[in-house]
Amino acid sequence: GFHLSGTVTEPATATEPEMTYKVAISFDRCKITSVTCGCGNKDIFYCAHVVALSLYRIRKPDQVKLRLPISETLFQMNRDQLQKFVQYLITAHHTEVLPTAQKLADEILSSNSEINQVHGAPDPTAGASIDDENCWHLDEEQVREQVKLFLSQGGYYGSGKQLNSMFAKVREMLRMRDSNGARMLTLITEQFMADPRLSLWRQQGTGITEKCRQLWDELGALWVCVVLNPHCKLEEKSCWLRQLRKWGEMDVCPLEDGNYGNELPNITNALTQSSGHSQDSLARPRRTVFTRAIEGCDLHWQDSHLQRIISSDFYVSPSYQREGESLLFNSQGQPLWLEHVPTACARVDALRSHGYPREALRLTVAIINTLRLQQQRQLEIYKHQKKELLQRGATTITNLEGWVGHPLNPIGCLFLTLTEACRLEEENCLEISDAGDSKPPAYQHVPVVTGSQDGDESYLSLALEVALMGMGQQRVMPEGLYAQDKVCRNEEQIIARLQDLELDPVLVQTLRKQCILLLEGGPFSGLGEVIHRESVPMHTFAKYLFSALLPHDADLAYKLALRAMRLPVLETTAPSGDVTHPHHLVSVVPSRYPRWFTLGHLESQQCELASTMLTAAKGDMLRLRTVLEAIQKNIHSSSLIFKLAQDAFKIATPADSNSDTTLLNVALELGLQVMRMTLSTLNWRRREMVRWLVTCATEVGVRALVSILQSWYSLFTPTEATSIVAATVMSHNTILRLSLDYPQREELASCARTLALQCAMKDPQNCALSALTLCEKDHIAFETAYQIVIDAASTGMTYTQLFTIARYMEHRGYPLRAFKLASLAMTHLNLAYNQDTHPAINDVLWACALSHSLGKNELAAIIPLVVKSVHCATVLSDILRRCTMTAPGLAGIPGRRNSGKLMSTDKAPLRQLLDATISAYINTTHSRLTHISPRHYGEFIEFLSKARETFLLAQDGHIQFAQFIDNLKQIYKGKKKLMLLVRERFG
Repeated sequence: GFHLSGTVTEPATATEPEMTYKVAISFDRCKITSVTCGCGNKDIFYCAHVVALSLYRIRKPDQVKLRLPISETLFQMNRDQLQKFVQYLITAHHTEVLPTAQKLADEILSSNSEINQVHGAPDPTAGASIDDENCWHLDEEQVREQVKLFLSQGGYYGSGKQLNSMFAKVREMLRMRDSNGARMLTLITEQFMADPRLSLWRQQGTGITEKCRQLWDELGALWVCVVLNPHCKLEEKSCWLRQLRKWGEMDVCPLEDGNYGNELPNITNALTQSSGHSQDSLARPRRTVFTRAIEGCDLHWQDSHLQRIISSDFYVSPSYQREGESLLFNSQGQPLWLEHVPTACARVDALRSHGYPREALRLTVAIINTLRLQQQRQLEIYKHQKKELLQRGATTITNLEGWVGHPLNPIGCLFLTLTEACRLEEENCLEISDAGDSKPPAYQHVPVVTGSQDGDESYLSLALEVALMGMGQQRVMPEGLYAQDKVCRNEEQIIARLQDLELDPVLVQTLRKQCILLLEGGPFSGLGEVIHRESVPMHTFAKYLFSALLPHDADLAYKLALRAMRLPVLETTAPSGDVTHPHHLVSVVPSRYPRWFTLGHLESQQCELASTMLTAAKGDMLRLRTVLEAIQKNIHSSSLIFKLAQDAFKIATPADSNSDTTLLNVALELGLQVMRMTLSTLNWRRREMVRWLVTCATEVGVRALVSILQSWYSLFTPTEATSIVAATVMSHNTILRLSLDYPQREELASCARTLALQCAMKDPQNCALSALTLCEKDHIAFETAYQIVIDAASTGMTYTQLFTIARYMEHRGYPLRAFKLASLAMTHLNLAYNQDTHPAINDVLWACALSHSLGKNELAAIIPLVVKSVHCATVLSDILRRCTMTAPGLAGIPGRRNSGKLMSTDKAPLRQLLDATISAYINTTHSRLTHISPRHYGEFIEFLSKARETFLLAQDGHIQFAQFIDNLKQIYKGKKKLMLLVRERFG
């Protein structure tokens, strides 16, 4: 009958012994309808043992004895034979069968049992009735389990790949017209809808993760495919529709646009050109990932024109009808299919997926002929409106529904259908290789089979043409992060496929023709002269076109890429249009700044396009100039222009050959633009940018360096100009790198000095020292710089800056100037009694040492300043000690006599310093005693000992100190323990 059973032996391996399994297979009308195997395999695919038994039966049909169904055999037996048969059967399997046998016997002997109400008995070997559904065996439980497992792994451990391979399996089943395809998709969908993360994401208001989102998209697209099956029964369709509606109504069902409010037009509506894009999103119906499939259930294949298109390559209109307008045929008599484009493409996908490749190709050709006709008509419309549109400089015409990034992927679908027809199947080439480095597919030209044309068209050239048409379609950027991201992703996928095509003369001709149409296409093309402000940018597409066209038609390549450089959404203030025609403006609505989530990516693509053009234009000054203008006009981000400048510099200065001056000048010009853009705004990379610019200018040559030094104020801050720019230009390395002669070196130095003085005037605090350093070799400039410092000292400079410059002066051999600056610095300083670790103490000690070394007069001049500024006793006593150790005037200033005598603390100027020090000790002591704790007593006693040393320098010092101690004992007698310690030490 229809039941195959056998035993399969699996040979022993190094680790496993030989195993034998019992396998049973039921089949019906050439399909396996159920399987069981002793191995207990749990998978959605058949185990190796089932496959082995099936293949054995297929390959060796004569080895498998064919018997009648068991019911037929039983029918031939008499009463005794049947008794014998049953008893032997029970004996052979008495442990398993006996309870069942007894139960059945009881039921048969009971006259009113259920078993006696039915005529006849079942036979597992007899096969199904002709009206029964017959479909391949599918282990439904296993499908559920596996999908559940993969979803629970959340896209990790390659689970996304596994789910994609299950989707691929569904597509394969559909292609083989296996009715289980839809069943398996239902099981997968049920598990997707039961994913616990959905309600979590919904509660949190976060979007579904990227990987998961793509799986949901594929799920939605597969359902569109299933419901568009051209040969499905009506009851099947209504059953699917019920399911899809049930899922779509669940509140956790993901939305089509990635959980944002924007909705696209209905799948069955032809699209009208209107700008009602921003209508209130609340008024629009909720669209889920299943909405398109639900809408797809309304589509049918009964249209007679459609039937004729898909059933014959030679369907053309009668020649006498070709004069007037027709909705069914073009002027060559080829059939057209005027349906909403994504919907028509969904039909193509359905035909392809359900194993009708010829039909899919025929419909694709009709769709492309329709698109061509639309393109021609749009060109004619634009020619009439051109003057008005260019004067107005704005357009409201744009497609609200873009084909690239569309949920149904219409362009990708047509491209695949056409290229599959041209694929060269290599020997032993597996369709999907696991190795990531699989070779790109090879294609050949296959002529389009048609009843009319000249016959010089191939499916491959059509594939290129439709991809270019779709990518070049002008369309509004959709709302929401997910939809915008999808536009970028889909564009990259199509370009990756286009790059697999080897451009031969036929394809180059298609490319050129389509590019010219796109440039002339007005507002209907994303590369037309006038575009909508929120149009999807064409940078990525134009980069592909530029590289592809360049070897064949450079002028067209540049024209196209330059046109594509614009990014009107950022032109919020001044409207701007075509690079080559400044009056071609773009509509601007500054009030509404749209939410472009992918703007960063789009700007970097704009930058990539510019970089590609710069590289190609190396050595061609005219082209470089045009590209440079386009960059300066269209790119608004300083960091991107800086990246371009760096790119140009790298390409212009190869390690192994001479620099290219044309490109170097472009790099410099871009660098200068970045300097101007970031001069007044804060940019964390500013120092790096300034250093790079000097490097670039050095590479260009001495004229470039002179130029940036002369126009520093429009490029750099005074600090940058002196400490980075001029310092680098004047460095030994730069002079060596440029191998300059003496006049050139002098010219550079003179420019650097002029810059230094201008910067010192503008910002003396930060530039004075750099200015002095830069002017060292020129007496007049140095004097001027010094005078600027002196003038600024009283108002605009801090003591730290002045001390630093004073030390520099001493180091340069100008001790008197150093003294003057140190004196000015002292007037800005104020050290309180408790600031005995202040960073300025070293400067004060240095200034006093300098004055002492110059002589008595200088010391006499600085001591009043010290006394006025420093109130810290320990610092003052340190200065006093140092001044009494050696005689003043040891610096040996020419023309001065030096007595060589030590100075007395009784006479001026040290007397004044001694009095101030004693007074500081007294004040500090009182300040410390107001809030002293017992743990600081020991330290305080040491402090008093130091104070005594200073008191004793005065003539009546011991008397003064004794009075001071008595005074303390009187005032602070409450601090008994402390006063005891004071008595112990000082009596």
